[in-house]
Amino acid sequence: MDALIDLQPEFWKAAIETLYMVALTLLFGGLGGLVLGTGLYVTRRGGLLPNRAVSNTLNIVINFFRPIPFIIFIAAVQPVSRLVIGTGIGINAVIFALSLAASFAIARIVEQNLLTVRPGVIEAARSMGAGPWRILGTVVIGEALGPLILGYTFVLVAIIDMSAMAGLIGGGGLGYFAQLYGYRQFEPAVTWAAVLLIVVFVQVVQYLGNWLARKVMRR
Repeated sequence: MDALIDLQPEFWKAAIETLYMVALTLLFGGLGGLVLGTGLYVTRRGGLLPNRAVSNTLNIVINFFRPIPFIIFIAAVQPVSRLVIGTGIGINAVIFALSLAASFAIARIVEQNLLTVRPGVIEAARSMGAGPWRILGTVVIGEALGPLILGYTFVLVAIIDMSAMAGLIGGGGLGYFAQLYGYRQFEPAVTWAAVLLIVVFVQVVQYLGNWLARKVMRR
């Protein structure tokens, strides 16, 4: 316990690093996943803008990268990270890898939730003269917004978990703090402090996601 008291500045610094990684990953990965998932939805057979070549290409790329365990993925994309942001280690490299991994996972969640929109609603919009992009923006996404929020909440919780794993390569955050000051120094109180704060983050995210989804679906 004395060690945890002494390490309070590092502990809160690690907490802020975790929030920083998670926030930027949600921003970049969320946008990337939304674009990919929307592309899957609109270009699939029977979609708003069917295109077999684009649909097959997106499916192949996503199906290739999505099953790769994150601890392997983060090492595999280090050369790409060095080319794009100039480094393969550290917080920014972790954010790059997390964003890529999240975008592939989110793409499938977006596609699946958009597919829950009833075809009759889309046909009604078409009969009133709405074009594909207007239907997508005002009808499809609007109808699927509640489930999309829940899907993003699920991924955000997974991002928090993955950010902790990033500590294994010196990525910073609570995972790195727990490993460096807890596990390696045989200080279980330090490790459990990091674990409990991660659990708190997850609980808050899940509560807010559920609350927001309920508000949207009750409109």
